[in-house]
Amino acid sequence: MTLQAITVLGHDRPGIIAETTRILADLGLNLEDSTMTLLRGHFAMTLICAGDTGSADVEAALAPLTADDTLMVAVREVPVESVPEAVGASYVLTVHGGDRPGIVSRVAGEVARVGGNITDLTTRLAGELYILVAEVDLPAAADVDVLQESLRAAAADLGVGVTLREVESDEL
Repeated sequence: MTLQAITVLGHDRPGIIAETTRILADLGLNLEDSTMTLLRGHFAMTLICAGDTGSADVEAALAPLTADDTLMVAVREVPVESVPEAVGASYVLTVHGGDRPGIVSRVAGEVARVGGNITDLTTRLAGELYILVAEVDLPAAADVDVLQESLRAAAADLGVGVTLREVESDEL
């Protein structure tokens, strides 16, 4: 049993998810983890699949998706790793304000400084408004008050608003 990391990127059109996952299922691969989104009209998908099919065979089976040169597909075997259990609490971090370079870098840096791990991050530009939403796992020893203060300072420097709130267990 191996794990395959599969990425599909390109111009959006109906049916990409259906075609890709049908091919993977036909190969006997189990879709274990995925993220799929539109980025400025471009489709982006990353999948982790488990099965007995090697990377070269998976890539060959997915090749028809790339026939019209609107999609790119990459497949790579990745090691099986145990997923550590959360040792602290989960938070939702939101940032909103005028768009400018450095927002993600600065905010992610503040989270990393306290040992936090960003497990999901989405950004959107809606007109002039930049929106960031991230799921953050903080270690039990992290000082949340210190993090909130450093995030507020970073947000003030960037001219954006920021909130950090703990995720209640029934929200997961």
